[in-house]
Amino acid sequence: MATDCRPKRWLHKSSDRKLTGDLAHLQDQPLLRLPYELLRKNFRSAHFTSEKESTQVKNLLKETAQGALNGKTSPQDVVKNLDAMLARMRGMKRKLSAYADEETRLYRQVDARVAHLRELSDMHSVEDVRYEAWSRRRLDRLLVDYMLRHGYNSSAAALAAERQMEDLVDIDTFVAMSKIRSSLENGSVQEALAWCNENKKELRRMKSNLEFMLRCQQYIEMIRTCQSHKLVEAIAHAKKYISPFNDTYPVEVSHMAGLLAYRPDTQLEPYATLYSPARWAQLADAFVEAHNRLLGLPSFPLLHTALSSGLSALKTPACHGSHATTSSQPSRHHSASAVTTSVCPICSTELNELARNVPYAHHSKSHVEHDLLLLPNDRVYGKARLDEYAAKAGLQPGQVKDLVTGDVYPVSKLKKVFIT
Repeated sequence: MATDCRPKRWLHKSSDRKLTGDLAHLQDQPLLRLPYELLRKNFRSAHFTSEKESTQVKNLLKETAQGALNGKTSPQDVVKNLDAMLARMRGMKRKLSAYADEETRLYRQVDARVAHLRELSDMHSVEDVRYEAWSRRRLDRLLVDYMLRHGYNSSAAALAAERQMEDLVDIDTFVAMSKIRSSLENGSVQEALAWCNENKKELRRMKSNLEFMLRCQQYIEMIRTCQSHKLVEAIAHAKKYISPFNDTYPVEVSHMAGLLAYRPDTQLEPYATLYSPARWAQLADAFVEAHNRLLGLPSFPLLHTALSSGLSALKTPACHGSHATTSSQPSRHHSASAVTTSVCPICSTELNELARNVPYAHHSKSHVEHDLLLLPNDRVYGKARLDEYAAKAGLQPGQVKDLVTGDVYPVSKLKKVFIT
């Protein structure tokens, strides 16, 4: 059976704009959210630098002034302190200039992304001539996002530069994340700990256990050496960084304490798992998860969302029925052109298995023709269309003609079709 499983018109023209807009907003939410989160982080860093440097300058100025008044500070020391204050202020100016440049870059990104989404809101339907170019540009963005998440940073940067959409993608953010993830996979926690220190307040608000896991891994690596001085360092490390979490993670802390009694070659659980090299991959995954949560990024590529939405929109129950595996084969009644226009994409070899687990689209209104009739060649048409086409073709009474193949059949060979 080679009938077309696709809905003939699954979108109302009046609802094209709403549905397309809702889907785009769902997929493109990180497009605006990430610059906003980075702006917040940049502002906090600038504020912290300003407060820290200005406080130190004020304290040094106060000490210098009091010392000069009391005669405890020599003129040479006063000049030396003034030079130190000037140097510190120049350093603060350089840092704040860097923060200002970053803020300008992020605002430029926001403007570009708002303009990109405004183009969509100005379109009244997917049949707008501008929609194809806009959707292709969005596809390029999704491809860059996919490549960045899988470590193809050079290819992603090249595609973004070729399409001139550097402000619509987040290469710097993902490259920085990729470096920290790679360092964890290679057995180093220093970069990840530095990142945790920069985002300490936000991670605490998220109730993330990433820093605790990293400190535990440091402790495990010290014990793994089985050297006396390293064991002493491990105990001191546990007192400083692990014991404070006893109320929050009591089971994990007790396992860390018990680890001192077992060598790396132990088979006893959970200590064998704690010594396992696979923990580094788990730490890398935990970091990526915390990073994405902190910046409001989805945990999976946006390309997956777009692909699953498209597959779901085209999928019908018939796509995985008994005929689906043979739907791509031409019927003996069909011409080559008829097969090309009738084969459902979801029933094709390339997409059928991929679409098997996606849900069916929710169609609020059916657009199937009334009084459906099944022709002997397994094609289905509405009775009104068959009668109209037969009259135009000048057929004898009691005969109908296939609108696509041109085959003529007697009405007695037709079967009524019911959709439940």
